[in-house]
Amino acid sequence: MVNVPMKSSAPLSKNTIASINQSLVQGARSSKDILSLNRDKHSNMSHQQSSQHTIAHALPSAPSQSISPSFSTNNAIISKPIPSLLHHIQKGQKVSLTTTGQLPKLKCSLGWNTTANCDIDVSAFLLNSSGKVIGDTWFVFYGQTTSPDGSTVFNPYENDDRESLSIDLTKINTSVSKIVFVLTINEAKEKELNFSMVSDTYIRILNSSNNQELVSFMTNEYYSNVTSMMIGEIYLHNNTWKFNAIGNGVAKDLAGLCELYGVMVI
Repeated sequence: MVNVPMKSSAPLSKNTIASINQSLVQGARSSKDILSLNRDKHSNMSHQQSSQHTIAHALPSAPSQSISPSFSTNNAIISKPIPSLLHHIQKGQKVSLTTTGQLPKLKCSLGWNTTANCDIDVSAFLLNSSGKVIGDTWFVFYGQTTSPDGSTVFNPYENDDRESLSIDLTKINTSVSKIVFVLTINEAKEKELNFSMVSDTYIRILNSSNNQELVSFMTNEYYSNVTSMMIGEIYLHNNTWKFNAIGNGVAKDLAGLCELYGVMVI
């Protein structure tokens, strides 16, 4: 048994997970208020995304990459240029992330555009060999920005991308063998939103020491019955960390994803 540090004092509830849209939290969260986050999140995002999107409009579009409208606060749909994807792979492909026998520190950068006013959130679930979290706080998103082992950190408001996560593979708890990266449409059911309204969804894995791309994946499959998408994952196989291009979606919100990956929800 591995002694896993826990930051929550009680199991997560559906009410707390649903109220994530009520306050942007700095630092660790308790499981009881993890859902009270989104309301303040969106008010805080208004100012920061406004300046970010101003920068995005000034950036040149990458050649041969399409640009579609995307989310903005204030009911405006703002497009964001897609960076050049240099080492693009297809859905289902797997590639090694190991370079010269070393485990680098990684940056997982994600982006998208939309044709409707969708607010898309990024989350990462740290899983064991059975595909479940090793504890209730072992998922990272805007309301819980660092994993208990300090290996995975959420970074909002990227210049070239929408959002990113920094991953130090040397710090990952030994019980974690996979990290799944998920995009979720906030309040999709309430606002009748889905991934048929999303485009240009990509993930790229960078070596954080030099910011060079190791691998990238852009999905071209968008369905009206999908509200969350597992865009990709890194996983440990024969002592080597690899990337898997997934691109599969489910009709679940964040609470449903927590249940799917074993976070206790009552």
